[in-house]
Amino acid sequence: MRTVLVFVSTLDGKVTKWNDSKLLIMGSNTFNADPIKPSSNQLLVIMTREPSKYKKYEVSGQLEFSDKSPGQLTLYFAKKGYKQMFVVGGAHIGTSFLKEQLIDELWLTIEPRIFGVGSNFAIEKKLDINLHLISCERVNEQGTLITKYAVLKK
Repeated sequence: MRTVLVFVSTLDGKVTKWNDSKLLIMGSNTFNADPIKPSSNQLLVIMTREPSKYKKYEVSGQLEFSDKSPGQLTLYFAKKGYKQMFVVGGAHIGTSFLKEQLIDELWLTIEPRIFGVGSNFAIEKKLDINLHLISCERVNEQGTLITKYAVLKK
């Protein structure tokens, strides 16, 4: 299964916000900041230490909550036949997948803005990850770029 880490960032590296059938993984902090409604064309899995806390939001096959590790989730969904998984937000979740070397591609949308203060998309871990540019596309007049990188595994 191919795992893609997706972020939207300002030019100074600050993360901002981000539909065919998809498997999406995000953390509970991202979900709590902007709860997403269930959708029949995607399975959204929220990683949390307390899945029972979110039972009222759960919709089987559309919106689920899990305390599995990144490795356990990747293996579980690969065994279920998923070909691609998108990790779509939250520095803690993104970093945990990067740390376990589970990311195959990084898709980074760079917005022509500068925040100065904010969160980065990789945090508090020593990472040394080499990437190879797959593509770069300018998508609007302001100069928003969508870049796609392959993660070079050691």
